[in-house]
Amino acid sequence: MTRFHNINGTDVQFTAEEETARDAEEAEWAAGATSRTMAALRQKRDGLLADTDWWGSSDNTMSDAQIAYRLALRNYPATYTADNTAAWPTKP
Repeated sequence: MTRFHNINGTDVQFTAEEETARDAEEAEWAAGATSRTMAALRQKRDGLLADTDWWGSSDNTMSDAQIAYRLALRNYPATYTADNTAAWPTKP
């Protein structure tokens, strides 16, 4: 695929070196898709855990359902699959 720069309103075709460099950038981006997905997943999971941190305060006793929910959240990244068939745990 031919690529172009827009320089002062004029399309200028990439050189062979620029094409090679751009191909390498795109390959690197594609290779990092799984890492970005897992980082986003962990960020969401961490937020869900933070929302329930108060359950574990010293003057509160967590129910078995609350304990199971937080454990399921902590374990969620290990159960995640690329086709996203692993549903998020349901908050009690």
